[in-house]
Amino acid sequence: MIKLRQLLLSAPALVIALTLSAVAAETNDADYSSVSSLTAATSAVKAPDANGFIPRWLLLEPIPVAGQVTQNAAQATVKTEYFPNQLTVIPKDGDKLTVVTNMEVVWRAVDTRNYNVNLYHFGYALKKKTSNAIFWAVTIVNCPEETPNVRLAIGSNAASFWWVNGQELVSIFGDRQTVIDDGVSKRITLKKGPNVLRVAVVNNGGATDFCARFIDEAGNPLKNFTISLSDTAQ
Repeated sequence: MIKLRQLLLSAPALVIALTLSAVAAETNDADYSSVSSLTAATSAVKAPDANGFIPRWLLLEPIPVAGQVTQNAAQATVKTEYFPNQLTVIPKDGDKLTVVTNMEVVWRAVDTRNYNVNLYHFGYALKKKTSNAIFWAVTIVNCPEETPNVRLAIGSNAASFWWVNGQELVSIFGDRQTVIDDGVSKRITLKKGPNVLRVAVVNNGGATDFCARFIDEAGNPLKNFTISLSDTAQ
């Protein structure tokens, strides 16, 4: 009788624990089968697509912001420190952090099937709001040799800011659609080995996405590199 009573008393706690586990799993697991453009990244390295676009990224779950995309407002948004080392961190898939709003967010490793990374699809798969939000993304471009006189060419919906190896190179503003090579940086040299590419996208509402590639002096896409999720993978 004592054992039966103990079992009956523990049953509600067991149900609650299982329910909380299910909620946690639903919250933390991305179901990319619900969208057409994204898959979870699994292999160590990946090549750019046929047109040089970078398909592999570590995306941070969206952080709620005011979502203003004019130049002054977007610059103020991106200069806010939401988490430690946000301009230097090289995250790993599944890394969790708490942002200044006491909200927990997770880094997710994804591949896109398209030339662009659809952030609306990313949010939809995670049941996260993508309007009035800032997205952070990081990827590693591994070059077999030093490559001078290349430019970073980007597009985004809406405002975005871009860094290569810690140097801010290009930014675009306004409630705009993603256009290929909409913003082009000055000429830079990609070093032999890993190069860190980082972007912050500020979205106010509706669709949101971005695309990026490197182009040479003649405007041709650079394709002689690999993309990884770590600065040690080659």
